[in-house]
Amino acid sequence: QFQLVASGGGLVQPGGSLKLSCTTSQFSLEDYAIGWFRQAPGKEREGVSCIGSTGGTITYGDSVKGRFTISRDNAKTLVYLQMNSLKPEDTAVYYCAPTVGFCSDYALANPPSGDEYWGQGTQVTVSS
Repeated sequence: QFQLVASGGGLVQPGGSLKLSCTTSQFSLEDYAIGWFRQAPGKEREGVSCIGSTGGTITYGDSVKGRFTISRDNAKTLVYLQMNSLKPEDTAVYYCAPTVGFCSDYALANPPSGDEYWGQGTQVTVSS
């Protein structure tokens, strides 16, 4: 099992901010690149951002560049996603998961398949 638990979602007004957290007790988080993905109703899962195992490589999807910041604290077994300037189109369930291979544009475009990689997501709703 490679499931992570995401938390920190909620209801926020457009232009607001949220900080999501991701953790796991099932494997050594520090050994893996981790990605944030999101899925809105009726849409396919979309790669948001990923970070390499040491934090040295970071990639963002085009729709969140300049607004979202990913980080990690391996000592605390946590990966974060700071989301600023939120828009209604950011509304989705956000998940975190190990990436397929290294953190890269390819990894964001190709989320891991298999239920063993997808744990609890967190709902983010941006609405006035």
